[in-house]
Amino acid sequence: MTKTVSPYPTLAELHAAAADAFCQTVTDAVRLNGVCRVSLSGGSTPRRLYEILASRDLPWDAIHWFWGDERNVPPDHPDSNRRMVRQALLDHVPVPNENVHPVPVDIDNPAAAAIRYDTTIRNAFGGAGEPRWDLVLLGMGDDAHTASLFPGTEAIRRTDRLFVENWVEKFDAFRYTLTAPAINSGREIWFLVSGESKRPAVADVLGPRHDPDTFPSQLVSPTRWFVTADAAP
Repeated sequence: MTKTVSPYPTLAELHAAAADAFCQTVTDAVRLNGVCRVSLSGGSTPRRLYEILASRDLPWDAIHWFWGDERNVPPDHPDSNRRMVRQALLDHVPVPNENVHPVPVDIDNPAAAAIRYDTTIRNAFGGAGEPRWDLVLLGMGDDAHTASLFPGTEAIRRTDRLFVENWVEKFDAFRYTLTAPAINSGREIWFLVSGESKRPAVADVLGPRHDPDTFPSQLVSPTRWFVTADAAP
């Protein structure tokens, strides 16, 4: 894990820098391989990034969009990450439908839905081995969770799958999430973190105590941190 964090003075500066870096990453990936595969994050900080990207000139037909985690709710539910990304970005740009790969939520059978999405991801990368995302976008909760890898949950220890359902006791609900090995396969892996409430979590994740069961974001080896000054330790 890179522990080099150079905070941005304001959230607007963080978003501007992340948008520029996103566009460069896409340009480089498409130039080299003809395609860019992105794993998306939920949350308020990434949402503003998506809104900014909607005004950028990108090779939309060459970008494939996946979700790093999802809530076990219908796609039109206010808590749906799929809904958020569509409202902020995908409904405003010419993205082919076949390039959008949402989690096939099954409220009554999340285990089956997670298996289907695991298969979707594997097929998108040729069906063998781990995926190799061009970019994985991540947020961080004030409990140091990332994606839907929450403290003390079973998914933290899963290495046999790319994508799993995860029972989260604090919400009394299932979530869906990439596993740590799937996240860490990214060429670029970015944390986007803002707000004073996140400062203790960032400090714990970057600190000397290695305890991923308590601080799940320690499972991730990010290539870059986008952190506002009020969230930096």
